[in-house]
Amino acid sequence: MHSPSQSLLPILGLLSTVAQAIVRFHCSQLTVERLDPLVNPGMIPSTHVHQIVGGDAFNATMDPSLDLPNLSTCTSCQFAEDFSNYWTAILYFKARNGTYKRVPQLGNNQFEKAKGGLTIYYMQDAIYDRNQKSKVQAFQPGFRMFVGDLNARTIQDAARFRQLTYVCMDTWTSRAPETMAFPTRKCPEGIMTSVRFPTCWDGKNLDSPDHMSHMSYPESGTFESGGPCPESHPVRMPQVFYEVVWNTKIFNNEEWPEDGSSPFVWSFGDATGFGTHGDYVFGWKGDALQRILDAPCWFDTNCAKESNSTLQTIEQMNACTQPGVVDEDIDGWLDELPGGWKADYGHGHSPHASK
Repeated sequence: MHSPSQSLLPILGLLSTVAQAIVRFHCSQLTVERLDPLVNPGMIPSTHVHQIVGGDAFNATMDPSLDLPNLSTCTSCQFAEDFSNYWTAILYFKARNGTYKRVPQLGNNQFEKAKGGLTIYYMQDAIYDRNQKSKVQAFQPGFRMFVGDLNARTIQDAARFRQLTYVCMDTWTSRAPETMAFPTRKCPEGIMTSVRFPTCWDGKNLDSPDHMSHMSYPESGTFESGGPCPESHPVRMPQVFYEVVWNTKIFNNEEWPEDGSSPFVWSFGDATGFGTHGDYVFGWKGDALQRILDAPCWFDTNCAKESNSTLQTIEQMNACTQPGVVDEDIDGWLDELPGGWKADYGHGHSPHASK
């Protein structure tokens, strides 16, 4: 993928082909467990713990030929037509005694009663452009993508994924400044992670072996500046991005490291923050997403009326859950992360306890 911009903007999603449109919606937590049908297809358990939202057809394989809307019985997303699956790794807190505790998630601003999960944006023009005119194509059935580098442990490693960031939330609505590494101070309202996916498609492949090569960031400039797509990836797509709010404030105590470093660790052992990543599998019903992409609307209406879509209540979203298939403790105080991972600070030692 081509490298995104070094400049990072405050977060809001804008979406429409005409003026003044924003789409922002929430998906409550579907399940938390070690499954990853993109990176570890068919593996039960997968290498590390994820939190997944969306349709309850989610499984360890996710065959791209399957019709997710028809296979799903419910979705944890606000749009009743959205049976896609969106997922990220899970955050853990490392205490001074070396044990780990899972960090719970919060429901984000305007979705406080949601059970954790992600806030999803589909963007088609820059946040500051109130005259949204760009035409973007909806994803197609079978489409999926991944962004990030699980092995990144330095800012140089993560340079091509500068749009994967953290915000130390001083207030509930804080969206800046953004950093590429974990915050190293106690954040009064928690930590927000933002995952922005690339926006240029090769126009041919719904997936690729690394789940990234069929997509690209703009050839020059940025998504926000309207940078052109490269010839190899000429089709401009909506930018999908996630906001995840982690309730780190419950760990704002004496267990923080004395050396001023961050106590947080991703479920795959990354203790720097540079290895953050996200996964996406398209699963909208019929032309629902394209209708939303073409509809004029403000974000506070979520385009339901304008696009002839149905919005679920928070209670309906929270009710859509999936029982776990991996029997293991992911929530207690643990001597090692599920899968045998240990905190890796990029100093050259193996982070995996079982290797």
